[in-house]
Amino acid sequence: MNKDIVAGKWKQIVGKAKVLWGDLTDDDLEKVEGNADKLAGLIQEKYGKTLEEAKKEVKHFFDQNS
Repeated sequence: MNKDIVAGKWKQIVGKAKVLWGDLTDDDLEKVEGNADKLAGLIQEKYGKTLEEAKKEVKHFFDQNS
């Protein structure tokens, strides 16, 4: 996963993130700005997952969309 590519494409893939993680608000996703660590933290908080689980989901999501 190339973090620069993901951050640059974030506005294009944010819709896919909304579908996958429906509990995240538009404001949540705007604050993330394509940052994998921030997104994992939000997923951990909103869905009650471990940080490791959230990071795996985010990595998989970014790998598919970068």
